[in-house]
Amino acid sequence: MTYTAAALVAVAVAALTDLLVLRTRLLRTRTWWAAYAIVLFFQLLTNGWLTGRGIVRYADAAILGSGRVVAFGDGRVVFAPVEDLAFGFALVLMSTSAWVAAGRRARRGG
Repeated sequence: MTYTAAALVAVAVAALTDLLVLRTRLLRTRTWWAAYAIVLFFQLLTNGWLTGRGIVRYADAAILGSGRVVAFGDGRVVFAPVEDLAFGFALVLMSTSAWVAAGRRARRGG
């Protein structure tokens, strides 16, 4: 499985978990999207620094684009492959959905 396919699966699983499994429906709230925008900003800063300086590298065949490190275009955003953004999105959504579901369960007493 390529990094691209794994990232797409991660996004789908996170969205389905939020909407259908845990039923937290964070994707439908402005609050979550505002929080995600803040996380995304810092993800771009750190990912861009790590990939732009060559500290983290990716196999050309595993990602979109040619594997050439550029700031924008060729499958990259601020030097990072778009797959990294997808994984970050899935990670943030799964974490916050689990957090909200656990809080809801605790308020119900169990």
